Amino acid sequence: MVFITQKSRDCVSLLLLSSRSIIPSLSLCFFTVILLSVCPPCAVADVQTPNAAPAPGIDTNKSIFTPLSSLTYSNIRNFVLPSNKDTLTDTHPTSLSKNIFRTLLNVTKFTLSSTSAFPEHSFSNSSTKKLSYVSTSLPVNKVFSFISETSPSSTHPLKTSTSTTKKTRSRQVRPPQPLPQTTPPLFDHQPFIVSWNIPDLVCKKYNVSLDTSPFKGVPGQFLSLFYTDRLGLYPHVDIIGRKQFYGGIPQRGNLKASMDKAKADIKTSRGLAVIDWEEWRPLWDRNWGSKKIYQTLSVKHILQTNRSITVQQATTEAKKQFQLAARSWMSGMLTMGRTMRPNYLWGFYLFPNCYNYGWLEPHYSGRCSKGVRRQNDQLQWLWESSSALYPSVYLQVSLADNPRAALMVRNRVREALRVSTLPKRSATVPVFVYTRPVFVDHNRRFLSQVNKITVPPADIGGLMAPFFFALQASCESLSSYLYTTLNPYITNVSAAAQLCSNFLCRGNGRCVRKNYNSYHYLHLNPDNFRVLRVQNRYLVRGRPTFADLKAFRRGFNCQCYKGMNCTARSYEHCRENRITA
Repeated sequence: MVFITQKSRDCVSLLLLSSRSIIPSLSLCFFTVILLSVCPPCAVADVQTPNAAPAPGIDTNKSIFTPLSSLTYSNIRNFVLPSNKDTLTDTHPTSLSKNIFRTLLNVTKFTLSSTSAFPEHSFSNSSTKKLSYVSTSLPVNKVFSFISETSPSSTHPLKTSTSTTKKTRSRQVRPPQPLPQTTPPLFDHQPFIVSWNIPDLVCKKYNVSLDTSPFKGVPGQFLSLFYTDRLGLYPHVDIIGRKQFYGGIPQRGNLKASMDKAKADIKTSRGLAVIDWEEWRPLWDRNWGSKKIYQTLSVKHILQTNRSITVQQATTEAKKQFQLAARSWMSGMLTMGRTMRPNYLWGFYLFPNCYNYGWLEPHYSGRCSKGVRRQNDQLQWLWESSSALYPSVYLQVSLADNPRAALMVRNRVREALRVSTLPKRSATVPVFVYTRPVFVDHNRRFLSQVNKITVPPADIGGLMAPFFFALQASCESLSSYLYTTLNPYITNVSAAAQLCSNFLCRGNGRCVRKNYNSYHYLHLNPDNFRVLRVQNRYLVRGRPTFADLKAFRRGFNCQCYKGMNCTARSYEHCRENRITA
């Protein structure tokens, strides 16, 4: 129970007025890229452990949401919420007014309930109101029951010179290191975005419409993808035909001619710029398997120019020349792109990588090995040249509904966040995670609710989701998946990220989990929020309780945007006014 006295109501009003916006403007505008990332991004495997008991069900016949119209703002100081008598279809800001204060001041006592699971709901279309309810339900155990307590460490006596028993030094608890500042989001009040490339033109020829209303796709040029043949004169080898293009290896490529061509390939716009060069990797030792041909050709190139050296000497020199040339190509292309189009966030697809495979092994932890981390440290020149990072967390069928999917995804994202701090700059670059709504080795099987929650959390910059379909049946399946599952989920996560950012971080930063290896996610509390589909748009309806806001503070820290103060809000003044939970 939460008891609010007359004295504490003023505290509530003060708290609401002191915030630029407790809930961000939820006219959600997310972006469709070929990355079902970011964001970023969650699945059941990430929230259920092998020892976790199944979450109890929730009576779906019971209304667990507070009905409200879409959350929006008429101005920066006026938090707009509807009264219960407002019709569901009335979303005009003037109809919402200042009901939050009236509601809070009239309330004397209310119950806060924490759900232990999110129920499954289906859309229910109303012909009279033209509105569909989309569940904010997610199969996560006690999403808002964040565990903030730590085991109390025993206090050891100070070591003295006269003691003859075993001594230990008393531990001094160090305050947590402040998070480095990060680059502000591309769009105001949107700390987490989703961008994807949906094949709507392909599906239209089958008369299948895809609901992309919450997102902006590649046709709008928010995301620019530069493949092997679409940016400059990228030297590479066709592995199947063994045909060499533009010199085959970086050492023999014409970098100047490639730069001249690339200038014409880059279009003017604002958004994300992803270079997808996968034929070779810039570190010699990472060119294994079919990519060993680049090592072979590099050694051959040295022997052709100097026949007096041994193969071992040629290999050493080839490695040196290859890595130097690869660096010139990759960093040079990024530098040119940032110079020509500074509004883009430039980076290479798949970088950084963690290579944390082996999830079928009995003691799989998902951690990136020390060797991989050392290799990523050698690529500091790449991180210094990038204005965004684009790792990939595609899932294979063997990880379907598997808790190890969470370990794989979580550690890949963690490594990306780690390398983003390596360059000595005033703010870290954002991380946009590539993911897919289908399994990479079974592209007609969509991710389950469990796997969806395993996708990266919303405390990164965003997600990128590619769709590659060409069949009518695939388009029909995608249309259904978007309508029933993916669009509501992305709306939920993005709104929660906005809510946490604006309330906890004062709108000047993004919420980041205190314990990255925890199962805390930015999800809306299904007791208090509903995702609605109104006239082909997705809206969020509801308001947070103090339990929700305190949960953000327990589970998340604030990472400030560059040059801004985002100190997490305190409830001390409210506790003094006897608001207790």
